[in-house]
Amino acid sequence: MSDLSLWQQAGDSSLIEHILARYHQVHRRQLQDILPLAEKVATVHADTFPQDILPLLQHMQQDLLEHMLKEERVLFPMILNGMGARAAMPINVMMHEHESHREAMAQLLALSHQLTPPPDACHSWQRLYAELQTLLDDLNDHIELENNILFARTLGH
Repeated sequence: MSDLSLWQQAGDSSLIEHILARYHQVHRRQLQDILPLAEKVATVHADTFPQDILPLLQHMQQDLLEHMLKEERVLFPMILNGMGARAAMPINVMMHEHESHREAMAQLLALSHQLTPPPDACHSWQRLYAELQTLLDDLNDHIELENNILFARTLGH
């Protein structure tokens, strides 16, 4: 992620504001668009669309929304209040959840043939995979920024 180094020098408040605006709000919008589209593609192409994708996406949405809420209500306020090392337990929980998100992303990539639609895929199927690629790229950047800048700095690494 090229702008990771830009955030190395930013204060915690600016960094958290950026994470909330650039990732949390964006992920919520992405998921609002992706889930109905995935439901449509799964229904219309029930005979060919990998049926494990829709429940995986629903699970990913639930996990990600709960995860972001915990950061917004518990962890980020702790960091902004200067709790530093005392935030270690919530940070460890969030980092563990980040690994779970990465496992779900890997599972999605495997089920979808690396988000490659079949040659005869309809426009909706192609759009679904394109939107999923954007979500996965954003989510990877989001996790890297939190793990390698915000959390590492908070824990003094």
